[in-house]
Amino acid sequence: MSLIAIPIPKWPHTKSIKTSKIQHNPNFFFSLSKPTTRLTRRPIPTRFSVSAATVVAAEDHSAAAFEFKRYMDDKAARVNTALDAAVALREPYRIHESMRYSLLAGGKRVRPVLCIAACELVGGAELTAMPAACAVEMIHTMSLIHDDLPCMDNDDLRRGKPTNHKVFGESVAVLAGDALLAFAFEHVATATRGASPERVLRAMAELGRCIGSEGLVGGQVADISSEGAAEVGVEQLEYIHVHKTAALLEASVVMGAILGGGDEAAVEKLRKFSQCVGLLFQVVDDILDVTKSSEELGKTAGKDLIADKTTYPKLLGLERSRELAEELKNEAYDQISGFDPLRAIPLISLANYIAYRNN
Repeated sequence: MSLIAIPIPKWPHTKSIKTSKIQHNPNFFFSLSKPTTRLTRRPIPTRFSVSAATVVAAEDHSAAAFEFKRYMDDKAARVNTALDAAVALREPYRIHESMRYSLLAGGKRVRPVLCIAACELVGGAELTAMPAACAVEMIHTMSLIHDDLPCMDNDDLRRGKPTNHKVFGESVAVLAGDALLAFAFEHVATATRGASPERVLRAMAELGRCIGSEGLVGGQVADISSEGAAEVGVEQLEYIHVHKTAALLEASVVMGAILGGGDEAAVEKLRKFSQCVGLLFQVVDDILDVTKSSEELGKTAGKDLIADKTTYPKLLGLERSRELAEELKNEAYDQISGFDPLRAIPLISLANYIAYRNN
């Protein structure tokens, strides 16, 4: 099996990205304790200690060598097993069939793996993070089910299969999403082992904040309101995606860090890492939407263009969008440069994977 080698970045210092919404609005990012840490742009150093360590580890053919594909496959398989057990097929069968249809339909499991990797980075165990990892995937699945509904994006295809409402009907699809959302919190509360009650409660509050009216839902509303709008600038577009997409990725990483026993400094560093990665995920998603086919994506390609949505390629152009993705990836690297280099390899590799994924 081939090893993944992440090259040492050699980019020149970059200009500050226009993100005044993030830089000047103190309420743009939130946390349980309302941290003052915010995502700001700095010149990107030409070399990172973590990246150098990653290359050394990746090129090392000893037992410490890191195989990214094997890592992702192993973690995803364990997440899938845990999800299958958590949402078992039981009465009432129709709703559980609908929940399982979308929850177990595949997917890369990036959010659960981010949660587990963050937990392990600060010294925690996978077992401790697994209920939270499952919870973020349940909520992500809920958001996809609802996003595909006729009243939202009206999509027919998701992960290469008919969308939930096409199989089970709109009413059941709405309720399946609701049930996944509710059960996500129950699962964290009742299944988490190896973390104090205080940390479990804090993790649950973090999850609730990131998906509520000032997180995922708020971003979704802003996205709907912007459809067909004549004037949507970079700041508004970034607001939409930091909330709609990045917030759940942030919750994934921060919950893992909290449950793993990370101190405040570690949690806030990982929060900023996740904010970079979350926005990177959406920028790349926008690029793929206009450069890949429906068969390659496993979902309807070009739907943002059809819906007249504002995207990064539409606003900035394809090349500038790719440059922005590179800058966000570089800053994500920088945010975890102070952690143990070997433990940081999974998160560095995940950032690299998100930047260069093809679907």
